[in-house]
Amino acid sequence: MSVFRVKKTLVRTVLVVGFAAGLSATLQGCFLAVAGAAGGGALMATDRRTLGAQTEDREIQVKALSQISQNLPDSAHVNVAVFNRRVLLTGEVAGDASKQRAESVVRGLNNVNTIVNELAIMPASSFSSRTNDTYLETRVKTALIAEKNISANNFKVVAERGNVYLMGLVTMDEGNRGADVASRVPGVVQVVKVFQYIQPQEAAAAAAAAGTAPVAASQPDASEPTVGAIPDSGVSSKPLEQQAPAPVNSSTAVRPGNPKAPQ
Repeated sequence: MSVFRVKKTLVRTVLVVGFAAGLSATLQGCFLAVAGAAGGGALMATDRRTLGAQTEDREIQVKALSQISQNLPDSAHVNVAVFNRRVLLTGEVAGDASKQRAESVVRGLNNVNTIVNELAIMPASSFSSRTNDTYLETRVKTALIAEKNISANNFKVVAERGNVYLMGLVTMDEGNRGADVASRVPGVVQVVKVFQYIQPQEAAAAAAAAGTAPVAASQPDASEPTVGAIPDSGVSSKPLEQQAPAPVNSSTAVRPGNPKAPQ
């Protein structure tokens, strides 16, 4: 066999092996993409919001944060949480004009059904306060996960200066239980309910559609230890630390949005 033919054969072999490897990687990538999509679908199936509402919530949050930052002074500290087209504004602004301006900006966005304006007129919170709020959100979520009589997936938790805001599509009983659990987490100053309530039969229908059994309401056994996730993703057999219940209130700052506002 000539040297030229040997080189040609080697080149062809390398090309074939390279093509096979590339094809394998491509197929593997396709499999991972499909598996990821399936996993994402499973997660979305546990959410009582429609897929369209989940997508719109993300879009509303991004647009609201962007436009608020453009229309309010740098001294303003505004957080935006969105659940089922309901927008919760928390944080601190210098005056009522800025508070109303933030609400007006959100009302101009498309698909916003209601606005809950909980902005406080005061100096912006410190970095340490915001760090504590992040940790507090984790502790409240942990407590909700550990609670046997509700599903933590139905709650969205927002903490601001020790105040905990609870959003979600829940029944009246679920909302009361979730608020009680949150109120007992050490460090919580007060719990503010910002729920959108549904009927028990709607909750049962959502659970059936997701292929999960609805959580039955029952009285927990005080003698049984609470087991649940903790911030470091470990599991503890010790009861979660609690405090005397903090005040629980329903937000009185709910305002109509403008679902048909032009983008």
